[in-house]
Amino acid sequence: MEKIKVAHIITRFDKGGSSENTFLTVVGLDKEKYDVILIKGLSLESEMGVREARSVKDNLTEVERCRIRTLTIPELVRKISLLHDLKTFISLIKIFLKEKPHIVHTHTSKAGILGRWAAFFALIPVIVHTPHGHVFWGYFGRCKTTFYIILEKLTACITDKIIALTQQEKNDHLHFRIAPEDRFSVVHSGVDLDKFFNTSVNPAAMKKRLEIPEGNLVVGTVGRLTPIKGHRYLIEAAGKNLDVRPDTTFVFLGDGELLGELKNMATKLGVKENVKFLGWRDDVAEVMSVFDIFVLPSLNEGMGRVLVEAMALGKPVVASDVGGIPDLVVDCKNGYLVPVGDVETLVAKIKELLDDPGKMEEMGKCGKKIAVDYSANAMVQKIDQLYHELLRGKDITI
Repeated sequence: MEKIKVAHIITRFDKGGSSENTFLTVVGLDKEKYDVILIKGLSLESEMGVREARSVKDNLTEVERCRIRTLTIPELVRKISLLHDLKTFISLIKIFLKEKPHIVHTHTSKAGILGRWAAFFALIPVIVHTPHGHVFWGYFGRCKTTFYIILEKLTACITDKIIALTQQEKNDHLHFRIAPEDRFSVVHSGVDLDKFFNTSVNPAAMKKRLEIPEGNLVVGTVGRLTPIKGHRYLIEAAGKNLDVRPDTTFVFLGDGELLGELKNMATKLGVKENVKFLGWRDDVAEVMSVFDIFVLPSLNEGMGRVLVEAMALGKPVVASDVGGIPDLVVDCKNGYLVPVGDVETLVAKIKELLDDPGKMEEMGKCGKKIAVDYSANAMVQKIDQLYHELLRGKDITI
């Protein structure tokens, strides 16, 4: 029996949200029905530490165990480089001509542009793209942003379906007229919820391991330390919050290029002793279990998979009212939405929750119920259905 051959392409295969989404998709597709190829870059730009690199290696081992072929294109990098991009483009065309996949599914901006055009010139029947957010604001200046919008519009013309992670992400693409509405589908990014629903940790013991003072409340966030994640606003909020709630520890879980800058900022604001940078860890669920509040102060966010993880652990959320976040955080139900970069409101909402344990518990329970709808299995089933619909639309029966 012939299988559906699908090639997934992503620039960086690290432990970010887009990579985890791609990993869960390629692993989750039924291998009795699908022949899956994963094409990726070297991910050197991620500057992964030892622990993250080890976890990525585990993911690749699982990919191999699931009989998924992996092809690495060294020139596939996030930064624009005419030479590297041309080499990547040619390599992709060669791969597609040799493998003849029925479907090419690209992920993120760079892989999305190069991969879709390579698939078009290689006459691939079905082309699918998942942006995992967008670069329409928060990343670049006006001229560069306009260039990307034009490029996305042109590339959307050769794309059969664009998968938005949330309704808001779809709305943002429609606002910039990237493509007609019928070109979009909304498929929430799936999360492996088992380890979050079933985490069993002794909070006192974990706090001791993390050197968090006994009795302190914990406000935490998880994510790569890059400008778009807005961590500096949480550092500022920590400075103001500790004036009224000195019994609070702020925890940053993740690595990134801003680590030194954020540490210096904490020192200058005099909150160094109450702010902990734990780097990237493979026991994320266990560490997050001691958070009293989860905060996501992003400037832009496709969906925020980590929000689902926090909600699965029963944590109330304070997050930016931007991108796909409002699809997950219902204001005053399972958390609070705050304007992007509004430190005063961020401080007020954090303090309001810290001062009201009952509200924290109520919001946490509400979030836990919402998280159930974002399982990895649900995501894979929707993508499987979408693939079959697109193939039928091209009169391809397998």
